Amino acid sequence: MMNAKVLVTAAGGIVAQGIIKSLKLANLSDNAVVKYRITAADMSAQAAGLYRCHNGILLPSATSAEYIESILKIARDEDMDAIYIGSDEELLIIGNSKKRIERESRAKVLSSPIEVLTTARDKWKTFLFLKGNNLPFAESALPEDDVKFVKEFGYPIVVKPREGYGSLYFYLVRCKSEMQQAISNIQKAGWHALLQEHLNGNNTEYTSGVTIDRFGKYAMSSISIQKTLKNGQTYKAFIDDFREVRRSSEEAALKLGGSGAINIQAKLIGDRPKIFEINPRFSATCPMRSVAGINEPDIVFRNSVLGQEIKVKSYRRLVCMRYWNEVYTDFPTYEKLTSTGTVEDNDSFTLNYF
Repeated sequence: MMNAKVLVTAAGGIVAQGIIKSLKLANLSDNAVVKYRITAADMSAQAAGLYRCHNGILLPSATSAEYIESILKIARDEDMDAIYIGSDEELLIIGNSKKRIERESRAKVLSSPIEVLTTARDKWKTFLFLKGNNLPFAESALPEDDVKFVKEFGYPIVVKPREGYGSLYFYLVRCKSEMQQAISNIQKAGWHALLQEHLNGNNTEYTSGVTIDRFGKYAMSSISIQKTLKNGQTYKAFIDDFREVRRSSEEAALKLGGSGAINIQAKLIGDRPKIFEINPRFSATCPMRSVAGINEPDIVFRNSVLGQEIKVKSYRRLVCMRYWNEVYTDFPTYEKLTSTGTVEDNDSFTLNYF
């Protein structure tokens, strides 16, 4: 068994915490190939993930000039084997420095090439990619074509940021004034608006995870979840063999040219899935997938770092219901982290009282 040192960024967020859960689950497996020593990083001492890993380290904001230097310092000092990007905000920032990080440290940045990140992080470019590759898509338009778009599709329509994530600045508008206000709100936030047809799928929204091998040649795994959302995140989930949804997601992920984890959002309209978003990262639902038998953080590490050829063809059918939980730590531990910027083998705990 290999002992691996990995860094997970943005440990206060749901994506990073899903990666951490999956890596810990891999450590518990009787058939584990890798034993992960996890370092968590975040800009806030109140990030729960910092206290649930082998050690936690405070970082500057991802937008600061010192951020990449701090990532590199951790990678060198801790002799990291790999870096997992735990938030949307960091994808392009770390992605743009991927070659430098891998050149100046041993760490492998587990993300797709920057060209793929740039396409998938922009919903207009994603739409053009899907349409240009004859893949199922939700019709979209830019604000300057609003009259033509509304005439063709009518209200309601979706207005959201091209650069957005989750449900941030997501609007379902029912008239021209609402559309104009939504566009204005997005622009005031410093983003660019996108118009999209409203896919009235009636509880048939899916999130699909596809892992692509390091050469972009084949899908190592795929899994689809029918989900119920709350505040932009999966709240209840049905994990089943949604074959047509998985098939179209695999095709899109391969044509995109990515590697590692690709997360695809779609709605089933009739019996045909329509893709409306692609996230080129690990999903917040990856711990659900890991419990079902598709441990994406483990699969991607073993393929990208160890060079293992992996193909997982089946998974367990499950129903998942999410709920809040608590992490506790003694005050001196928190104070040590805030004063020194690091904490190791700490006394944090959760209680099995639910």
